[in-house]
Parts: sequence; C-alpha cells; structure tokens
Amino acid sequence: MSPVANAFDIKSANLDLLAILLRTDNLDELSQALDARFGNSNDAPAEAFVLDVEALPKPAELDLGRLLPLLSRRGIRAVALRHPDNSLAAMASRFGLAFASSAALPRSAQAPQEPQAKSAVETPAAAVPAGAMIIDRPVRAGQQIYAKGCDLIVLAVVSAGAEVIADGNIHVYAPLRGRALAGARGNAAARIFTRSMEAELVSIAGVYRTIEQALPDSILGKPTQIYLENERLVMTALGE
Repeated sequence: MSPVANAFDIKSANLDLLAILLRTDNLDELSQALDARFGNSNDAPAEAFVLDVEALPKPAELDLGRLLPLLSRRGIRAVALRHPDNSLAAMASRFGLAFASSAALPRSAQAPQEPQAKSAVETPAAAVPAGAMIIDRPVRAGQQIYAKGCDLIVLAVVSAGAEVIADGNIHVYAPLRGRALAGARGNAAARIFTRSMEAELVSIAGVYRTIEQALPDSILGKPTQIYLENERLVMTALGE
C-alpha cells in the first residue's frame, strides 16, 4: 500500500462537550446573563461548546455573527449548532460550525421543553463526577479554575473577581469571596461548601444567585453550604 493511503485513519471519537442551551435570542439579555455566570475576560481559556438553539422560537433569525464573538470573549468556543430542523445546517456552515440534529437524540439528552432555571443559558444533565482536583494556593482576581469531571477542593482564599467551577462539588476551606459554580454540567445534586461565606455569585447546575445585598448574619463570614432544593438555591450555615 502506498504511503499516501496510510496518511490518516478515521476512528470514532467520544467527546465530552458542554452545551449552551439558549433560552433567549435577545443578545443584550444574554450578554448580561453570561457576565453573571462567566464574567467578561478576553484572555479566558477557550473551551469547546455545542450551541443548542432548540428552545428558541425563531432560531433561523439568531444573529450568530454577533453571538459567536460575544461567547468567545467569555472563553466559550462554539463548535457546533444543535437543533432538530436540518435546514439550519446551512446557517451553521456559513459561520464555520458543525451541525448536530437533536431529533435523533434520546429524550433524556434533549433540551427540556420548559426552562429548569431562571437563566438565559443552561447546561444539560450529566453523570455525577468522581474524584477531585486540589488547589493549595490562593485563587486571585481574574483567575479561573475549572475541575472538569470531578470535585474541586480549594485550600486557600478565593479572592473577589476570581472564579472556581466544577462539574461536581466545590469545597473552599478558606474565605470564598469570588464566584463559585458547582454542577457545571447539570449535576443538580452538587453542593458548594465554604469555611467563610463572602461570595459574589454562587451557582448549582445553572441556577445562580448574585450576592448584591448583605448576606444574613447566620451565614456571612461563617461556614456555609449551598445546594438546590426544588430548583431554588438554598444557603445554610453548616451544622444546622
């Protein structure tokens, strides 16, 4: 066989990708939601995402030319468009995206028909992660730590302006002053634990809360756990 015939092989690939499930085509509203969830950092490390537009009433009118750079500034690199209508494949191709039809997916993998969280973006449900990433240094303002497929354990302060993300639980054995996003791939059973609750934003499986007002004395600066209960974030003092 000639060397040219052996230049490459085609094999199956099982890629573990996050999906952004858009709930609005209002890009100003979406931009605010993304800032609250991911921040706006031009030097954020890029990660591949699938852009799921099945929940949009008029997906063909989505302004991808404006949306894709908006996502990229948050470190979100859209690589594919997902929708059951195959006519959107041409739209995806114009912007250099692959197309994935969600019509062939099992129901459990498709976007829910009703919003599960009060957010413009969501991530789909996934298996409970195993293992943990351990960070033994302070997480400074502007830094982002992502524990993919596992829990995240931070042994030092998470400063204001910093962001810690995990597919599983987040444990901060020090003050949590920045943002903490647990269950990033849709694990609603994930929790956030901190020795001193002072966070700017907390999120479980896409349900988030920004801390714009003073926290109650029962948890401010005290050991706290955050979890989901009936799709609502609950913050309670540890030991209660």
